[in-house]
Amino acid sequence: MKTTLFTITAAAGSALAQQSAYGQCGGIGWTGATTCVSGYTCTVSNSYYSQCIQGGSSTSAAVPSSTVAKSTVISTITIKSSSTAAATSTKAVVTSTKAVVTSTKAVVSTSKAATSTAVVASVVSTVATTAKVATTVASSASSASTGLVSYAGVNIAGFDFGCGTDGTCSTASTDNPGTAGIAQMKHFVTDDGLNAFRLPVSWQYLVNNVLGGTLDTTAIAAYDTLVQGCLSAGAAMCIIDIHNYARWNGAIIGQGGPTNAQFASLWSQIATKYASNSKVTFGIMNEPHDVDITEWAATVQAAVTAIRQAGATTQKILLPGNDYTSGAQFISNGSGAALITVVNLDGSTTNLIFDVHQYLDSDNSGTNAACATNNVASFTTLGQWLRTNSRKAMLTETGGGATDSTCLTDVCQELALLNTYSDVFLGWTGWAAGMFATSYVLSETPTLSGTTWTDQELVTQCIAGMFKKSS
Repeated sequence: MKTTLFTITAAAGSALAQQSAYGQCGGIGWTGATTCVSGYTCTVSNSYYSQCIQGGSSTSAAVPSSTVAKSTVISTITIKSSSTAAATSTKAVVTSTKAVVTSTKAVVSTSKAATSTAVVASVVSTVATTAKVATTVASSASSASTGLVSYAGVNIAGFDFGCGTDGTCSTASTDNPGTAGIAQMKHFVTDDGLNAFRLPVSWQYLVNNVLGGTLDTTAIAAYDTLVQGCLSAGAAMCIIDIHNYARWNGAIIGQGGPTNAQFASLWSQIATKYASNSKVTFGIMNEPHDVDITEWAATVQAAVTAIRQAGATTQKILLPGNDYTSGAQFISNGSGAALITVVNLDGSTTNLIFDVHQYLDSDNSGTNAACATNNVASFTTLGQWLRTNSRKAMLTETGGGATDSTCLTDVCQELALLNTYSDVFLGWTGWAAGMFATSYVLSETPTLSGTTWTDQELVTQCIAGMFKKSS
């Protein structure tokens, strides 16, 4: 009978090649190298992630392991909430090979924002086989890294509906999240401990399709209701996100399309309205792509200057890069080097945060339910770069199939990595809830029956479950 080695972190004595500096060397579902190159030690950060950290000799994380029949390996993850109810959620995840799917890139206009005060108090893995008495391998959260991100939550989509990746947005397709979106945010805060929400909206909607125009009275009132609902729900971060892909009706801002002055005018008006609220964060633009990154940095600078000149001098501003603001390509495509030059009025970079997105499906499009990677290598590289340059970033879109077994492992591993770099990653917001149906491929929309909310499994285990913030 074919067997496999199941471990919580890393199994000692692996025959695999040694992992490179700062690479992953263990964790739930990890099948790669479990020892590190000379000078680095495989250090357990949490049950989902171990990393090769400088110091000590080559080693592996020593933990118990069990050999079992591959077809019957089941991992049961118990997550305890730090909320008043202190509810415990248990999910069974069947270990399986990652499903890799092929798809042409299709970007659906959406937003993800998720924040939680949930504390993963313990992770218990139960390995069972029909031929033997079950063997249990446990790993206490007390041995996990104390690094914890500050924000986690979900995108509340709807005001962005009708937008394509060319920045053409049909305002007739806008679906105001309204009461439903506000109720979801209250649930996420109260029941899940999340504290951050991203609120995508199209530029066209806010100005009633008048390029360079003033904020439309009716439109901004409707959108402000959602912003105020976010604040009243108890969120610590409410992100205003212009969801236009660096464009207006196909033309790139500052590169033959709308002028930087027109874009700056939009942000000046928005910043003036919210200048007195420290919990409002300004998301300059959703997923720029195919732009000249040097010219785009000048556009971002114009927006930052307008926001600060409007009196919003201390709020966080999210700076997006090229290639759909890819976290994996943020350094290699020049986004980091270009955006690192953007400054506040006084020349400082205080609260200027890099905005990154990263999905986990085979083509990184966020259009497939199955996950094919945990993004650990990409975010380790970016995390090291952020530390070197004394900067911070926020993952404002990520996600996977709500019940897909590969995603329940990979997304949790991705977010666990961010916890180990909590000094440079502020947190994450998942994609997406709001007006998305629960049947949407990446839905994080909860359901309400009477007075009882039920979350998507991915939200329970990863988006909220990996957000471990002490009370």
